[in-house]
Amino acid sequence: MGVIPYTEEHVKLLARLMRAEAEGEGKQGMLMVGNVGVNRVLSDCLDFKKIRDLQQMVFQTPGGFEATQKGYFYQRARDSDIALARRVINAERFWPATYGLWFFRPGGDCPPTWFNQQNSGRFKQHCFYQPSGSDCPKVYSI
Repeated sequence: MGVIPYTEEHVKLLARLMRAEAEGEGKQGMLMVGNVGVNRVLSDCLDFKKIRDLQQMVFQTPGGFEATQKGYFYQRARDSDIALARRVINAERFWPATYGLWFFRPGGDCPPTWFNQQNSGRFKQHCFYQPSGSDCPKVYSI
């Protein structure tokens, strides 16, 4: 049982997102993207108050993922990617995305804040940002 509601189609959707956003950063990078996605569904705060499932999270506008606008995202989910998606749905978390709601790839150093949220760290080329516990207590609940 996962920490958020999901269907098998949602698992495949998350797997495709993780691959499209971070395949170049390896399994660890893909898992961190998955953490951000799960956290957005779990959080019920800030820009994600009306996000109730993985499909809403992936296609949220504004605030969704750039990868959904690229053809690569629409390829079939691979078994290995689906296995990674299941790991994050089942509450495996990876620093610096453990409590993250945002990530992006800057041209240089990570800014100390992004969307008024604190930088929690960097993994390869992506910077991760997390809310405070008072802004988003549900992110910290698992």
